[in-house]
Amino acid sequence: MSGRVWGILTDGFLTERNAKTAHGVLRYSQAEVAAVIDANHAGRSTLEVIPEVVRDVPVVKTWDEARDLGATSLLLGVATPGGWMPEHWRAWILDALRQGYEVVNGLHSFLSDDPEFVSAANGSGARLWDVRRPPDDIPLFSGKSLEVSQGVALTVGSDCAVGKKSTALEMTAAARAAGVNAEFLATGQTGIMIAGKGIAIDRVISDFAAGAAEQVVLSAEPDSEVLIVEGQGSLWHPAYAGVTLSLLHGSAPHALILCHQVGRSAIEEPPYTELPDLSEMIEVYERMASTVRAARVACVSLNCQGLAAGEARDSVKAVEEATGLPAGDVFAGDAPKLWNALAANLSAQ
Repeated sequence: MSGRVWGILTDGFLTERNAKTAHGVLRYSQAEVAAVIDANHAGRSTLEVIPEVVRDVPVVKTWDEARDLGATSLLLGVATPGGWMPEHWRAWILDALRQGYEVVNGLHSFLSDDPEFVSAANGSGARLWDVRRPPDDIPLFSGKSLEVSQGVALTVGSDCAVGKKSTALEMTAAARAAGVNAEFLATGQTGIMIAGKGIAIDRVISDFAAGAAEQVVLSAEPDSEVLIVEGQGSLWHPAYAGVTLSLLHGSAPHALILCHQVGRSAIEEPPYTELPDLSEMIEVYERMASTVRAARVACVSLNCQGLAAGEARDSVKAVEEATGLPAGDVFAGDAPKLWNALAANLSAQ
């Protein structure tokens, strides 16, 4: 991702969950961000509006303002259900393309399938990057991921949007801080924007999804010692359980990291499936993983968003007592603790 300077478009969504692509890139990307484009919050900074991203960049009203601040690439910073694009964004995208600037899109709807966008890009030489478009040559699962020399860990979740990507990134950083050459492997659009490579598993034809997960593992740098794979969905979410299972089998992990938002008792979208307790989730994930390779849950990553510090500590303690596993909140600085638990699990393999 070197050389890019992002101008991130979130107009109308900056403070909403749909802007998780923008939030993830702001918090974790090593690339420079010139500005966020959102008329609702123009004139403020990201630290004022969404302090959890831990990056201070200006919020502006237009693409031209972002460009004047140094942006070289317009990034569409939302992940809407089903992947629809806000219609009023077309003008910004066309402006950037006609001026010769790259546009990066993580939505399910591909810009390169839109004749007007393609014409604008061809006219200026601009690049359209549809991050979710998978490679054309993904093979079926072969079992080669069972043969890699690195230790492989996969984040799994009780639901969507509970912190699987963030946990993988934070634990990768904690491993590196401990002197271990760990690599984050991206399987979703935001992770790919951060890492610069990966495959968006949710766009792969179902028979080849496990093969795509395997290819992500096989693409790791040869000198990496530990691979931490970004999980997707949940076995309890009917819409995304297929993607979850493909990652669980295709990446053939040696260990799992269970991610859960404290207080969530059902998935947040229809049909609002009731969630079992964490001990049952652990048992089910381990049983499903074992059809390819036995893998134990090494630790529990808790998202304690919205809780006071004391409530968060009590929640962590309660989960540790209920599951017998180390637990913590990576957003509260517990990634090293969880990394130590994962490292111990992998060393026992």
